[in-house]
Amino acid sequence: MAEPETQSAQDAGELDESLLRAISHPLRHRLLGMLDGRVASPNQLARELGLPLGRVSYHIRLLSDLGAIELVRTEPRRGALEHFYRAVTTVWFSEGDWTKLPRSARRGILGQNLQQIVTEVTSAADSGGFDLPSSLVLRAPLRLDEAGMSEVSGLLRAALDRARELSNEAGENGGDSAELSILLFGRA
Repeated sequence: MAEPETQSAQDAGELDESLLRAISHPLRHRLLGMLDGRVASPNQLARELGLPLGRVSYHIRLLSDLGAIELVRTEPRRGALEHFYRAVTTVWFSEGDWTKLPRSARRGILGQNLQQIVTEVTSAADSGGFDLPSSLVLRAPLRLDEAGMSEVSGLLRAALDRARELSNEAGENGGDSAELSILLFGRA
């Protein structure tokens, strides 16, 4: 059975203070992103990041206390229990909430997301992930007014929501792992 889908922290349309606290530290933001759509233990995450287990465990505990992640299961490992978590909230904001964030917070969130995207894309390119016939890389310079930018943003969010639905359905049948990254931004 597929893991239940993560929920947007912005369903109520208000900036979620606990989500802000969860992502206020770059490592917590990265961990939350790593746990979006997968289940992993602090031990696995520490190995992937090349960080001490104690440091990762501390931030995992904070994310759990803030309700951004949840314990999925425990497994015995070398005389102890290894805890496995998953994200219960996605790390994105409505247009209005994004503009309410301090610029420094927006830059930190953006930097972490771009770093994670580059890491995933590079890994996929190196391992043949773009060799699949359905793989897609698109780029489109656009000219949009504020209303057009808002409409395109809504279309992309709807596409992401539908992709998550398809992922949940495929997960029930043992679907393959895939990554979807979407960027929409004003050019300098």
